[in-house]
Amino acid sequence: MEGQVEKIKQSALAEIKDISDLQTLESIKVKYLGKKGELTAILKTMGTLPAEERPKVGNIVNSAKQEITEKLEELEEKLKKEELAKKLESEKIDVTLPSDKIKKGSKHPLTRIIEEIEDLFTSMGYDVVSGPELETDEFCYERLNLPKGHPARDMQDSFYITPEYVLRTQTSAVQARAMIANTEKTPIRIIVPGKTYRREDDATHSHQFNQVEGLVIDEKGKISFADLKGTLEIFMKHMLGDDTKLRFRPSYFPFTEPSYEVDVSCFKCKGSGCNLCKQTGWIELLGSGMVHPNVLEMNGYDPEKYSGFAFGTGLDRLAMFKYGITDIRLLYENDVRFLQQFDRMDK
Repeated sequence: MEGQVEKIKQSALAEIKDISDLQTLESIKVKYLGKKGELTAILKTMGTLPAEERPKVGNIVNSAKQEITEKLEELEEKLKKEELAKKLESEKIDVTLPSDKIKKGSKHPLTRIIEEIEDLFTSMGYDVVSGPELETDEFCYERLNLPKGHPARDMQDSFYITPEYVLRTQTSAVQARAMIANTEKTPIRIIVPGKTYRREDDATHSHQFNQVEGLVIDEKGKISFADLKGTLEIFMKHMLGDDTKLRFRPSYFPFTEPSYEVDVSCFKCKGSGCNLCKQTGWIELLGSGMVHPNVLEMNGYDPEKYSGFAFGTGLDRLAMFKYGITDIRLLYENDVRFLQQFDRMDK
């Protein structure tokens, strides 16, 4: 047994002399000292030896194990120092070289539009509020004068998650939530920027898009169509230029009465007619109207005492007009080449 231990020790010491890397060192350590190593195997057979020989054999094995361990640790420290020196040499940085230009991000055009609108309306006394994107059928439709079975629901290509929950098709759902939350029924003046969802996807439409909703409610006699008209003129002139003109066309929305589509004069041709406005001189951009009495009543406001107006527009479409973007999908691809163009906006 003693000769066998000595033979294993000498074999290990000889192999250790030829080690040149940490990976080989680890494999040698496992070979001789691991759970299934050669010296460990000797210790496992000691139970078969006579009791008087076990202490002697144990001492021999432990002595060999200690000598091999010391040699391995000594070599491991040396190899680690050599490896670190090589790494420091290969990764050395010449601090006198000119640095690379750091690429800086820019605000997304939709972020710019939202911030600009929020700044404008908060300066006019409006609050900025939000609501859930996963909305109940009740708030998305029923409380906006769209009961189940209403034909106008067919106009909405909705993403229903369950029969009761739907990805909101317009930010108008927040109108009802804001009116209900206002338990004291004080005047309301809010805008609601946020994401909305519909089942469509082409060069000018996306299944996900952004809207901003505006809602004003006050005592009857304090709010009129003239206030709506003036508000939208300020809004559009601020976003598209002082020479922007508005045109109101009668339309239909279930939650407003009367309702109006609002066109703006084409910013490209200044109303003379071009391919952008399809030779009409006008571009449809907003929906608006006076809040329907049914909507007021369903959400806790007495239509005999209160009136209000609401409006909404697509932020994606507004960004396209303001910045001359030809395809709505560019807003969602996050192509750095596209986004970098907007760096100039801050200079």
